[in-house]
Amino acid sequence: MMFNKITPDDIHAIKHITGETAVLSDDEAMYAYGRDETEDLVFIPELVVLPETVEQVSALLRYCQDRLIPVTPRGAGTGLSGGALPVYGGVLLSMRRFNKIINLDLDNLQATVEPGVITQELIDAAAEQGLCYPVDPSSKGSCFIGGNVAHGSGGPRVVKYGTIREYVLNLEIVLPNGDVIWTGANTLKYASGYNLTQLMIGSEGTLAVITKIVVKLVPLPAHQVVLLASFGSNELACAAVSAVFRAGIIPSALEFMERRGMDWVREYSEVRLDLTDEQQAFLLIELDGDSIELLYQDCEKLNTVLEASGCKDVLLADTAAQKDELWRIRRTMPESVKANSIYKEEDTVVPRAALPQLINGIKQIGASYGFDSVCYGHAGDGNLHVNIIKSGMSDEDWEHKLPAGIAEIFRLTISLGGTLSGEHGIGWVQKEFMNLKYGKMHVQLMQGIKQVFDPNGILNPGKIFDPPGGELTMQT
Repeated sequence: MMFNKITPDDIHAIKHITGETAVLSDDEAMYAYGRDETEDLVFIPELVVLPETVEQVSALLRYCQDRLIPVTPRGAGTGLSGGALPVYGGVLLSMRRFNKIINLDLDNLQATVEPGVITQELIDAAAEQGLCYPVDPSSKGSCFIGGNVAHGSGGPRVVKYGTIREYVLNLEIVLPNGDVIWTGANTLKYASGYNLTQLMIGSEGTLAVITKIVVKLVPLPAHQVVLLASFGSNELACAAVSAVFRAGIIPSALEFMERRGMDWVREYSEVRLDLTDEQQAFLLIELDGDSIELLYQDCEKLNTVLEASGCKDVLLADTAAQKDELWRIRRTMPESVKANSIYKEEDTVVPRAALPQLINGIKQIGASYGFDSVCYGHAGDGNLHVNIIKSGMSDEDWEHKLPAGIAEIFRLTISLGGTLSGEHGIGWVQKEFMNLKYGKMHVQLMQGIKQVFDPNGILNPGKIFDPPGGELTMQT
């Protein structure tokens, strides 16, 4: 498939569809929308369009399909897999103006929102009504719910409440030909043919543009208890994760952090935490529920399990400020790593009992290829973020040797029963590793789905996998 460059006539037509103020073409906007949080990658679009209505999105997609102009949907730009990068130029379709919470249905415990709503805003709006929207990615204060849906996002509380897949009931989407449909129904049960709603979740804007989202809500727990447990090694901390669940304890969050990451947080932020040399790995554990007495009983049981697993020390947060401080350590860790070194972040996930083998293998692979790593993540659901640190690696090795090391990490992950990404998606940077996990038939089925929804390949081209027959190209 060959795409067309945008012409002055195209710009005039697009402005007619959306209005002049919705179209940006200045250098500052092009650069800002040409990057996200994925390393230092930059792909400059030809045009940025910020529609406000479903009708505008429909007309825009219909026009771009007719003209064979690539369209890259974008949320808040907080992604880590390059999913919102306009690698083929064309139109960068920002959903920033779709930012309304349309309805909070208190009778059915549901919310209807537009994709540009910041995740934290829905969490807060639900909490004001005594309800909980549990999907809370680390970037919840800035990421959009539409981006969360597009990437199948998770976060710390997946371990108890599940990923966004468990909360999305129905979606309004615009197909590349401009047709507008709802994918399902606002019901808790759905057994009416193929589940198009679930197909959209994690599709990374390659099949359709999401314009409305219906999610379910749950009652807000009355109490939370937060603990920080320290261990003498990464393997001991990771092994304790499975022991917690075997004991019948279901935390609302269970996060792993290794010592180097903790040290960088203390250097980068105002967090103050005295540590000894024996404390080399940490589990941040949150329990929630409606009875504080029962939560403290679970804490006593949890302490017994942690002690039997080789825990060095357990710090219990007594006040809201202390809880916030412990959570700030975990949420600040990605920024701390980014501030300290050139890095690449990989998003691995395995069955949680395999975490000790995963982190041990990652360190061995790093030693073999000459790179260091800082690991942290959602240990309760087996999701480990691997931040590969350039450190003393030469530019030549970083550019040419590192990809082989990353492939080894993914082979290890797959051999342990895991997969390529837990919550960051495949996007642009991971697609070269898809063949490690999926065979020819699996890829052909995915490509066939893409062909049905987007026969001209205009939506987010170059993401997840290449089309049958090779790369897309731009008309010169």
